Amino acid sequence: MNPGNTPPPRPEQGPPPTDKTKMAIAAVLLVIPIVALLWVPSYARDEPELWGFPFFFWYQFLWVFICSALTWAAYKLTLSARGLTTHKAGEDR
Repeated sequence: MNPGNTPPPRPEQGPPPTDKTKMAIAAVLLVIPIVALLWVPSYARDEPELWGFPFFFWYQFLWVFICSALTWAAYKLTLSARGLTTHKAGEDR
């Protein structure tokens, strides 16, 4: 590196400003499916059936879609929480 060719100081140093409330809500959204699916006694039964499928199976299948929606919401909240910075995600600061 050439000592006379130093880059100009960057206005932003350190981590970007983050809304911690939104990050906490995003974390809760990501924990909900984990808790719901690890609590097996809550859905370990046959009734009610949906199109012939026992509750145990269709309940877990339903969580595929719910988990996708919650993950998308957490992603959007995370982007929103970090929206105060001038650089884009993945961009070198």
